Amino acid sequence: MPKTCFILNPKAGPSRRHDMPALIAQHFGTREANYEIRQTEYAGHAVELAQQAAAEGFAVVAAVGGDGTVNEVGRGLLGTEAAMGIIPQGSGNGLARHLKVPLGLPAALRRLAAPAFSRMDVGVMNGHPFFCTAGLGFDAHVSQHFAQAGSRGLSTYLRVTLREYRRYRPVAVEVYLAGQHLATDCYVLAFANASQYGNNAYIAPLADLRDGLLDVCLIDALPAGRAFRVSLAMALGTLPQSKAAEYFRVPQARVQAVVPIGFHVDGDYLGHATEFSVELMPLALAVAV
Repeated sequence: MPKTCFILNPKAGPSRRHDMPALIAQHFGTREANYEIRQTEYAGHAVELAQQAAAEGFAVVAAVGGDGTVNEVGRGLLGTEAAMGIIPQGSGNGLARHLKVPLGLPAALRRLAAPAFSRMDVGVMNGHPFFCTAGLGFDAHVSQHFAQAGSRGLSTYLRVTLREYRRYRPVAVEVYLAGQHLATDCYVLAFANASQYGNNAYIAPLADLRDGLLDVCLIDALPAGRAFRVSLAMALGTLPQSKAAEYFRVPQARVQAVVPIGFHVDGDYLGHATEFSVELMPLALAVAV
């Protein structure tokens, strides 16, 4: 059993309703030499805790939380020998679902007690690492308003999405993809390292965490008919076959927008900008799943 540091976000989903120390002890034993549990206290704290755990020699540093906690732990482990584990406790759990980590706590803990080790690619947008997806346009716009909604969960996300769909307008952009230049409108421009946003919403169902390439999904407009096709295809994992979006596979990209456009990494809204640089770091992070 690898020595494991659990980084727990006490505000994340179901973890608030469970005695996490007791559950971990059931699967990792009562000897604390096998593991430690450390709780986050503020935004960005998981980055610091992960860096500290790696420096102390933990073989596995497990994010106990949602996609935001996973992103912070992953950022803290870049450039270290420690592997990231995931105990999914968020509302979307995009990377956990892609990696087929069990969503139930007991099953996820059993898996982490005897994990398989591998490595995965890591994306970077304007200097911000991402492990699942990053993007410009409507998905970032929804992330911004979801963060302001006052509640979490799928129902809140769907309510915000439907409300903002009526308000959002695409932005003209120029996209440079491995020598190819596109002048187009951007409703959604997603850069996918993994296959989905979360909740099995597959924005890039063919994405591979270990192929050294980003799957780029461009939707230039989203009128009502296409919006229905896109929503259904994302749920079914058939968006590339639906012809409702364009796809490209590239190791890096550059985007220029005519006006500032919102962007996100791993579902966290980071602000607006007019220029974007996106690249992939092949096999930059060890994972234990």
